[in-house]
Formats: sequence, structure tokens, C-alpha cells
Amino acid sequence: MATSKFLGYLESRKNFTGSAAGLAGLALTFTGLAGAYWPVVVAGLYGAGALLAPPERPDAPDFADPAEQLDELRADFGKLSTYLDEVDLPPAASGRLTELNEVLTALLEPGWVADALTTDPEAVHTLSRAIRQDIPESVDTFVRTRWWTRIQPGTEPPERHLERQLTLLYDEASALATALREAEARRQETHTRYLEDREGR
Repeated sequence: MATSKFLGYLESRKNFTGSAAGLAGLALTFTGLAGAYWPVVVAGLYGAGALLAPPERPDAPDFADPAEQLDELRADFGKLSTYLDEVDLPPAASGRLTELNEVLTALLEPGWVADALTTDPEAVHTLSRAIRQDIPESVDTFVRTRWWTRIQPGTEPPERHLERQLTLLYDEASALATALREAEARRQETHTRYLEDREGR
């Protein structure tokens, strides 16, 4: 640990700047300007140079760009779809899940829709949360609760909760699609105004 810190310091800006200042001190020594106190002059100049050097700046973390995040999200959506194909859902919940999947599939479609998504990190986060957390948790909780309901009848049917959850997720995904559509509409209107202003209309 100490060795790596020492080697890191040897390659640092402080050492390079201090060494340059120290060399200037040696030059003063050879010209006779430092006199008998040349070791103090060289050491002082080195220390001053090291203090004046800009601090080391650690490299910023290299996160995946939004396009790569969407590629990973598409792969996870494929895994989710495989899982959902194996689950026996009641008709109403299955229909709502189909509608939700259609919206998610359209939003994850490569092309200009994905390009629009990459400009909105919050939208990518919303999709990620729905695919990786909300939908699997809703379905898995339904499956486990349904088993308990079969051996303890008389409680509220778990499919009602599942339908409500899938409806809320569908509304969230639809609102996201609407927001992206409205953003594109505003972009179109802005371009129209630009062309009109350019022509002096």
C-alpha cells in the first residue's frame, strides 16, 4: 500500500512541478547565486513547486451510456417475457398484461423512439423499474398469494390486486409514451416556427 502510494506520488503533478523547480534551484547553484545554502534553496524551490502544482484529479467513473442501458433493458425484457409465458394468469390480468407489454415493446423498439428515450434518463429509469422490479414482483406475489387463497378461501381474490397493479403500470407506461409523443410534437412545432421566422412570415 505504502509502495503504491509512493510510486503514485512519483508520477504525480506535484512531484513533476517540484522537480522542475528543484532543477531551477540547481541551475542557480551552478551559476553561484545560491551560495553555500544551495541545498536549502533547492529543497525550498522543490517544496514550493509541489505546493503550487494543481491537485490530482481522479478519473470520472465511466458509466454505460443510455443506448447501452437500453440494450441491456431489452435483454432483460426478453427474460421477463419468457418468465411471464410460464405463469398461468386469470383472463382479465392476462389481457391487461398483454396491453402493457405492447406499450413496453413499442417504447423499447430500436430507432427514433430509442433515440428519444436516451435524452430522458428519468424515462429510462421508469422503464427499468417496471421491467426489472414492478412487473415481476406483481406477478410473483400474485402466484404466491393465490396458493394461500386456495387453502384459506374467503379472503380477497389476489387477482384483483394484480389487475390493479398491472393497470397502474400500464397507465405509467402510457403516460411515458404520451410525454415522448408530446416532446416530438413540440419539436415539430418549434421547427415550423423557425422556418416561418426565417421566411419573415
